[in-house]
Amino acid sequence: MALVTPFAADLEIDFDALSRVIDFVIKGGVEYVVTLGTTGETPTLSREEKIELINFTYEQVNGRVPVVVGVGGSNTEEVIKDLEKFP
Repeated sequence: MALVTPFAADLEIDFDALSRVIDFVIKGGVEYVVTLGTTGETPTLSREEKIELINFTYEQVNGRVPVVVGVGGSNTEEVIKDLEKFP
């Protein structure tokens, strides 16, 4: 299930709301979650926000289901640099 990225009124990522979304979909029986998928907000996020989202998602999921991370972009070198930040 592709996760939306909720935003607060100040346009910052609403991690409390994301936590509730993650718990809700896992309790609902999803087989896996997708962060940074094609839900529309990915092009508007900074590199730092994407890293925060990935790390938060893994922490919140806590091994309950697999996590799929959407990666891509129009600059292959930048995508590779981003991927090198994760084990």
